[in-house]
Amino acid sequence: MNPTELSLWTKINDFQLDMPETKFTFSDRVARENGWTKDYTQRVIQEYRKFIYLCCVSDEGVTPSDPVDQVWHLHLTYTKSYWIEFCQDTLGKQIHHNPTKGGKEEAKKFNNYYSRLKDIYRYHFDKEPPADIWHTNEIRFSDIDFQRVNLKRYWLIPKPSRYTLTVATLIIIGVIGAISIQANGYDLLLPIGIFIVIGIVAYLTKDKNGGGSGCSTSSCSGGGHHSGHSGCSSGCSGCSSSGCSGCGGGGD
Repeated sequence: MNPTELSLWTKINDFQLDMPETKFTFSDRVARENGWTKDYTQRVIQEYRKFIYLCCVSDEGVTPSDPVDQVWHLHLTYTKSYWIEFCQDTLGKQIHHNPTKGGKEEAKKFNNYYSRLKDIYRYHFDKEPPADIWHTNEIRFSDIDFQRVNLKRYWLIPKPSRYTLTVATLIIIGVIGAISIQANGYDLLLPIGIFIVIGIVAYLTKDKNGGGSGCSTSSCSGGGHHSGHSGCSSGCSGCSSSGCSGCGGGGD
């Protein structure tokens, strides 16, 4: 960073989002609405600061990750904090939130913006963007089917992964096979062999599918939403200032 950029980053980094006199703080609300831990919430807020900094210094399109976008959405609802204290008094410019207009060309363009942002991030901060916050392009532009859910009225039950479904199916087949074999008077070695095969296949399936995708923002509750639509996430959005703009691939 040059001296001007360093001065800007220092002001952004020092900007207070949690007011000391507030019992239910900004970070508390972010954590509640997204189902995040306090530690993860603080990390995402710090990445939000970095994103805004990149909006200010980049002449190219800049697109946030979905977790960063959720922090941005909420900050926009704190209108005095965002527009007056942050944009006007701290940044010295307005940073607008631009949802996608939709269509293949927008999706392609903003997919490139998201890829390029990671290069800009490395250049300015001399480190890799954290993978559990800055997800891959594939996850960023596909894992966006969110809705607000009242957790006092509904239970959230996650859909089983492919690995879980595979193991469950194999176990059911194994149990049916073992019962059939025993019913026909065959030796127990065959049922044992079936379960050994199930274990091997399950292990190989887990290796192929891999683990989870990191922290997820698949649920939210409470609070308002600045855009007035029914989704917890806009799917895609980005900044607008000095030539930078949002992301494509979803609707707002």
